Amino acid sequence: MSSDGESDLASSSDGVQSPVKVRLRNKKISTEDINKRLSLPADIRLPDGYLEKFNLIGPALFEQPISRRLRRVSLSEIGFGKLETYVKLDKLGEGTYATVYKGRSKLTDNLVALKEIRLEHEEGAPCTAIREVSLLKDLKHANIVTLHDIIHTQKSLTLVFEYLDKDLKQYLDDCGNIIHVHNVKLFLFQLLRGLSYCHQRKVLHRDLKPQNLLINERGELKLADFGLARAKSIPTKTYSNEVVTLWYRPPDILLGSTDYSTHIDMWGVGCIFYEMATGRPLFPGSTVEEELHFIFKLLGTPTEQSWPGVSSNDEFVAYNYPQYRIPGTTCGVNVNRKLRCLCLFTANAHFVEQLKCLLHSILQQRRNVAQYGCESS
Repeated sequence: MSSDGESDLASSSDGVQSPVKVRLRNKKISTEDINKRLSLPADIRLPDGYLEKFNLIGPALFEQPISRRLRRVSLSEIGFGKLETYVKLDKLGEGTYATVYKGRSKLTDNLVALKEIRLEHEEGAPCTAIREVSLLKDLKHANIVTLHDIIHTQKSLTLVFEYLDKDLKQYLDDCGNIIHVHNVKLFLFQLLRGLSYCHQRKVLHRDLKPQNLLINERGELKLADFGLARAKSIPTKTYSNEVVTLWYRPPDILLGSTDYSTHIDMWGVGCIFYEMATGRPLFPGSTVEEELHFIFKLLGTPTEQSWPGVSSNDEFVAYNYPQYRIPGTTCGVNVNRKLRCLCLFTANAHFVEQLKCLLHSILQQRRNVAQYGCESS
């Protein structure tokens, strides 16, 4: 002991190490540690030497919170964000701005969908692609397609999605347009659950149609193609009316309204529900005028009483539709009463609430679903 009676004690304390630090120093970093730290899938295969590099650095890195920059660097070292990480297998389809391929990830050996968007030298990435990426990075749900990776090169922007076997349109075609009623309920429930998640986060899909609903071999349905989606406080009066494929577009949007909210998606749900149950589209118009004619012929031509302000709409007046009567309990459609009533709603809040009640009663039996497949003969 020294003259002041403290130095020996201090030196003794300096020699004592924290048990936690000793365990961390002796602990070897595992694949599970890397996956957890970087939020990677459990089945990922890390590059050769990746674990050894971290073990040489030591576990001290794992004591510190990871920054966004360091996470990006780590993901790049693993192989994310690189074209060579994915192998193209088959071409699935081609559109105005993008080509979709079936591919395989070298990191997981799983199938993926590669959406390759061509970049114009002067225009850059299409706004639909930017919108889709920004939304899907934050939308994580079992009934929304997963965006795995983004690859940006000078000539293209490639979005890497989870792969699903087919869309609802292909499924209907494969089934001869006859789906087992229990599977109709199963798909409808999943569609509504995914859409509810979007609406709770103030995201409107704005392009619901069978081609944008993907289905895998387990019968899981997922919303896809968010290129026309919008994330904004809803309702709002600043949206475009050039949204939604014609057959699934509500009448107020067809008449030029830009003041809309979640009903723009719910109208599409009703049309898709009908198509699954009957095997044919509800309003297959080839022009806006014909589309509105189909709607009014089935649901009745709107009046000032049923739709205040419609008589002052220039487009509605110009089309000069016949005064079709609003149907009662029968409307000549060969579907059950609940399904028929489901189709009888418009943008009006009253009808949206009516839709919710009808859907609730239909989905009470959602747990009693049949095995994934078509209607048995």
